[in-house]
Amino acid sequence: MSRRRIDLLLENVSIEAVAAEGKALAHVDGMVAFVDFAVPGDVVDIRVLKKKKNYMEGRIERLVSPSPDRLEPFCAHFGVCGGCRWQPLPYPMQLEAKRQQVEDQLVRIGHLNVPEIRPTLPSEKTRYYRNKLEYSASAKRWVLSGEDPDGIPAEDRMGLGFHVGKFFDKVLDIKQCHLQREPSNAIRLFIKDFCVCNGYPFYDIRENRGYFRGVFVRTNEAGEVMLIVCFGYEDKERREALLDALLARFPEIVSLYYVVNEKVNDSISDQECILYKGESAIYETMEGLRFRIGPKSFYQTNSPQAYRLYSVARDFAALSGVETVYDLYTGTGTIAQFVSGKAAKVVGIEYVPEAIEDAKANAEANGIRNCVFYAGDMKDVLNSRFIAENGRPDVVILDPPRAGIHPDVAKVILEAAPERMVYVSCNPASQARDLAVFAADYDITAVQPVDMFPHTMHVENVVALRRKTKEEA
Repeated sequence: MSRRRIDLLLENVSIEAVAAEGKALAHVDGMVAFVDFAVPGDVVDIRVLKKKKNYMEGRIERLVSPSPDRLEPFCAHFGVCGGCRWQPLPYPMQLEAKRQQVEDQLVRIGHLNVPEIRPTLPSEKTRYYRNKLEYSASAKRWVLSGEDPDGIPAEDRMGLGFHVGKFFDKVLDIKQCHLQREPSNAIRLFIKDFCVCNGYPFYDIRENRGYFRGVFVRTNEAGEVMLIVCFGYEDKERREALLDALLARFPEIVSLYYVVNEKVNDSISDQECILYKGESAIYETMEGLRFRIGPKSFYQTNSPQAYRLYSVARDFAALSGVETVYDLYTGTGTIAQFVSGKAAKVVGIEYVPEAIEDAKANAEANGIRNCVFYAGDMKDVLNSRFIAENGRPDVVILDPPRAGIHPDVAKVILEAAPERMVYVSCNPASQARDLAVFAADYDITAVQPVDMFPHTMHVENVVALRRKTKEEA
């Protein structure tokens, strides 16, 4: 049975506030309406796309009267590309919306007792701030509104860009992206043109066939580029022709890799990255520390803002030089090494073996002797025996993935009873859930949102915790 189409238009609706997931909020006849791409103060006609008992979701059918705060989006792909949804929202409003998001998750939903949440730390750059982007190739690009699918010439059917919304097999062909500094756009356009002109079959995502699959572009603050070009199967002649052309055109490429990925999904985490030419890594620096970034390395994608984030974490740790610190989910050991100068010993644990190898290499290159690193699943590595061998932590720093921490990990931390904890999270919802587990034994003493991703609804949040005394518990 087909789903019944909703045919409901709400006219002259006043947008009241920014809501979760990048939407805006209004009230209509006692119901909440969530609207994409709206700004508080807009008066709009809303086309309802979903209607439930207590709320509706819709899109703007007509902008009756724009908010005085509304800005003109700076990107030509706005509204079709799924990223940078808050372009019409002035940056100070974005920062306050992110602070409010943290408050909603920790206080209104999580019912946690927290001090006043600090204003969101703004990003130094609001455009061209990312140091890593992934572009996917598609034999059948997303057809734009107003285009005749049957009238598109064969050479224009391919796309190289970002996936569209909820469609796994649809890729929007990107002309200019404002997220990463040049030569990112120039490289993407060059690759697409070269592959089209030379008859390289673009990957058909639905049919799982084709040659050219996509590219990862990594840049550092020095302007150097690492490129990882992905192919669906090996074709030495075609591969070398493209890679050699890239090296000839872009001297900024100091590290060039390729991947032959024959599986269905685009992830390269389980694939061999083969160095074709140049250096095996590029590097970022922070307070005199030098961090190696390989093709699979995790490094915060907003480099200048990563420094501010780690500075907050270090301040919240309140180290005096005598503490044993556990840096859980350490990645390539950036936080571990960043705080090492104020600690007696730092123990880092991370799931990805390649990241731990980078962490060890970085520590050695930086002359750091008080950091040790272990690879493995956190819930398996962190146990009472591990703590007995490495020493009880005085301070625990957590920076888990979006899903948060495993209950077994929380249990071991509670048993270890560190005096202080610092919880860094990219998902305040899972962070609030985890903090509730610690609430009986720990007080939250500070909360600092940090904007790593301007023009998006995403926010990093840093929380400081102090173990309660016996009298307080």
